[in-house]
Amino acid sequence: MSYTSKVAWEVLRTLDTATMTNPALYYAVGTGLLFPSFKLKMVNNSNVLVTISIDGVSDHDVCPSGSFWLYDETQLPLPTAIPAVPAGTSISCKSASAGVGLIYLVSQYVVQQ
Repeated sequence: MSYTSKVAWEVLRTLDTATMTNPALYYAVGTGLLFPSFKLKMVNNSNVLVTISIDGVSDHDVCPSGSFWLYDETQLPLPTAIPAVPAGTSISCKSASAGVGLIYLVSQYVVQQ
């Protein structure tokens, strides 16, 4: 069987929750996405609950301490294109207090061959 695309990984992004000292501010988890992400995973390996934003203004999700979330756009019924979180999107977090531990962000994207 021949495939016309393959999966590639962006470099792992991290955020040290000890730097999250202002509960009113969002802190970026690394840089914005370089490519449209069709699988996006965040792991909260810290001791604090974090609130997630994709625009740095509004709350969009939460990630409790010691947990993760996974958005897998490949589970949707696909017409001809794979839906994705747009390139340039910056995932950011805020917390009620600074924590101990890291937030990890993993992104996979599709490369057409």
